[in-house]
Amino acid sequence: MSKVVLITGGSSGIGKSIGEFLTHKGFVVYGTSRNPERYPETKFNLVKLDVSDTTTIKEAIATVIAQSGRLDVLINNAGAGITGPIEEIPDAEIQRNFETNFFGPIRVIKAVLPQMRVQNSGLIINVTSIAGYMGLPYRGVYSASKGALELITEAFRMEIKDFNIHMTNVAPGDFATNIAAGRYHAPVLEHSPYKKPYGDTLSLMDAHVSGGKDPQLMAQAIYKVISTEKPNIHYKVGEFMQKFSIVLKRILPDKVYENMLMKHYKL
Repeated sequence: MSKVVLITGGSSGIGKSIGEFLTHKGFVVYGTSRNPERYPETKFNLVKLDVSDTTTIKEAIATVIAQSGRLDVLINNAGAGITGPIEEIPDAEIQRNFETNFFGPIRVIKAVLPQMRVQNSGLIINVTSIAGYMGLPYRGVYSASKGALELITEAFRMEIKDFNIHMTNVAPGDFATNIAAGRYHAPVLEHSPYKKPYGDTLSLMDAHVSGGKDPQLMAQAIYKVISTEKPNIHYKVGEFMQKFSIVLKRILPDKVYENMLMKHYKL
């Protein structure tokens, strides 16, 4: 029997690549979008879901179960970028980012757990970020939201273990997607004390995304996780130095690591 997969944020970028790859591998795939009608050419099922709206979450999951009879894999991929000096980012934008990157995945997890418990099986994959392992300058809110999802997954895994449901994190580095265009940018203010360092860092971040890896690598990594009987707690996917930066954070003194980051961002 083909496994049934639900991917939040499946209309573009990494989510779309994962959906197409898994469809090719024979999975029954449902992606989600807040406006699925805008993507008529999608090569897999696309259902309406907004991670900030519990009603749409319940309706989307009910649709999947009604059509396919089960739900084997949830991939929490929907996410939003945000940049800016923390002092200058409006509180409402910080809260909105956490709604999408942290509270949204939790809502979807809570909604799928009853079905997976009935099945006595299931896998939940939370797409986080290598940025969630460190506080990055002018990406602090994004780092915090993804880091929070990493940590809560560690706790969630232990709580759902008795139900034969597995949960894991997959943290990508920079990939060539449209996330830079869709994220919230705090404006570079003319009279801001952060004008030059933030402006320079913003240009560097956009260059990293534009020169990022092919999203197909994430799709392949997700497929390997799904094919693993007992997934690890954390996976990292990206450039060697991006993954190695997590190792360096563990072994270097705090200030040495901080100086390394500042040098990288030319701060």
